[in-house]
Amino acid sequence: MKVTIDQDKCCGAGTCVLVAPDVFDQRDDDGIVILLNGRPPAELHPVVREAADVCPGAAIFVSEDA
Repeated sequence: MKVTIDQDKCCGAGTCVLVAPDVFDQRDDDGIVILLNGRPPAELHPVVREAADVCPGAAIFVSEDA
């Protein structure tokens, strides 16, 4: 799994951090998402997919490795 983010789309809701805190964080000044791990281990894949699904700004992109 490869995770990418688009900080321009992020609205700073923090949902991703609540769902997958090992993969996402937020900047202190404005709450915009920070990607901590662009290639999370398999056990985190379900929560990363959930974070992408619930992101109100559609700022998280998940692609599966071939």
